[in-house]
Amino acid sequence: MSAHGARRHNALLEGPILKSLLTLAVPVVLANILQSAYALIDAFWVGRLGGAAVAAVSLSFPVMFLMIALGMGLAMAGSTLTAQYRGAGNDSMVSHVAAQTLNMVAALSITLSILGYIFTPALLHLMGVAPDVYAGALGFMRVSFVALLFNFTFFVFQSIMRGVGRPTLPVYIVATTVVLNFILDPLFIFGWGPVPAYGVMGAALATLGTQMLAAIAGITVLRMGKHGIHVKRHDFIPDFAYMKRAFNLGAPASVEQSARALGFMVMTFLIASFGTHTLAAYGLGSNIMQVVIIPAFGLSMAISALAGQNIGAGNVERAARIGRLGALLGFGILTALGIAVFLFATQIAAFFVPSDRGVIAAAAHFMRIMSLAWGFLGFQLALTGVLRASGNMVTTMMITLASTWVIQFPLAYVLSSHTSLGSNGIWWAFPVNNVATALIVVSVYSRGTWKKTRLISRDDKVAARIEQEAELEEPMR
Repeated sequence: MSAHGARRHNALLEGPILKSLLTLAVPVVLANILQSAYALIDAFWVGRLGGAAVAAVSLSFPVMFLMIALGMGLAMAGSTLTAQYRGAGNDSMVSHVAAQTLNMVAALSITLSILGYIFTPALLHLMGVAPDVYAGALGFMRVSFVALLFNFTFFVFQSIMRGVGRPTLPVYIVATTVVLNFILDPLFIFGWGPVPAYGVMGAALATLGTQMLAAIAGITVLRMGKHGIHVKRHDFIPDFAYMKRAFNLGAPASVEQSARALGFMVMTFLIASFGTHTLAAYGLGSNIMQVVIIPAFGLSMAISALAGQNIGAGNVERAARIGRLGALLGFGILTALGIAVFLFATQIAAFFVPSDRGVIAAAAHFMRIMSLAWGFLGFQLALTGVLRASGNMVTTMMITLASTWVIQFPLAYVLSSHTSLGSNGIWWAFPVNNVATALIVVSVYSRGTWKKTRLISRDDKVAARIEQEAELEEPMR
């Protein structure tokens, strides 16, 4: 039977938008909160080793973010195509997209792991790392490079499950591994019995083990075929026609995410010149920012999946309404979180680094400044979710390039190096950038040109071939 002919009822294509959005967004947000708990757990236990240890982990964050960003584009392409094919009712192509996306990110992650492990010492020297930070940063970063394959695999699994409208299962997997990570972190950091104390590197080892388990669980779910998608063995046979298509779609998204990550890395170079306290403050503030913007990122991902399915089904105006409602939700949620962080910044910083008053004061100051415009960040991420769902990856790439390299970093550099603000100039670049970028996104979204883009069509030769193969297999089962 044709995949199109066998299209099942899809509740995400009809009914109240808010209900559909929350059905996707709540599990996605919970999964992302739990995922970010890795960084918070590391910060909590590593903070017991002092400011230098916190700085070592802080240095690794932008580097790992860059590595993951390179694979993110391919995962986003897979997620976008998955959502549109699911909306169109082509389940055979959904499974094929999932397998081919896993193939591509596996090859990329292994390459990055090898190169990263080899060149970590040179990178740390280039960053001008202080002697008291170097050893911890080297161990933590190298183990993090080894873990890339498992990080990439589970990230793709989450993206695919979100694209098919089944975001709940990853929550249970992540929750289990986070609990395990909380137990393993102090074991590997401080040692116990036959387990030696690895210090800062121990946090990365604990994450490596738990991410490996999460990746194995994700692949198992995709192969079982009991949760809205069934990836078969033949789906993993390299399909270069699809790979070319996915690369063309995913390359701008990779550039977008890489540009954002490079901005974090260059910002770290700038911040490192102001000393260990400022660098540690940035590390703590970045961890808190990760947690706080999770609702916005989760909402953006849910909007992208929901809008993608509706665009695939031809419901473009419903996708537009999804974007508008999501933007209002994003603004309200992040504004509320920004107020909470502003009021309790000192207590939050002290929770992670209880023994270093200098780091506490610097981190609290940073958090108060950057929290002022979080609502605008939530607003822009919601609307870019719709742009991405429609396949306008080049547009979102250009917005990110402008945000990072035309607004934020130049402003941070000028204010910190050529005014009396010093490190405060870096901090103030964050809220200014959020407001300016939100205005750009609203301007682009309001033009409505994204409504004319649709990635799948009736003359899709790749999809037609995969669907035909699925029909031939049907009598054999």
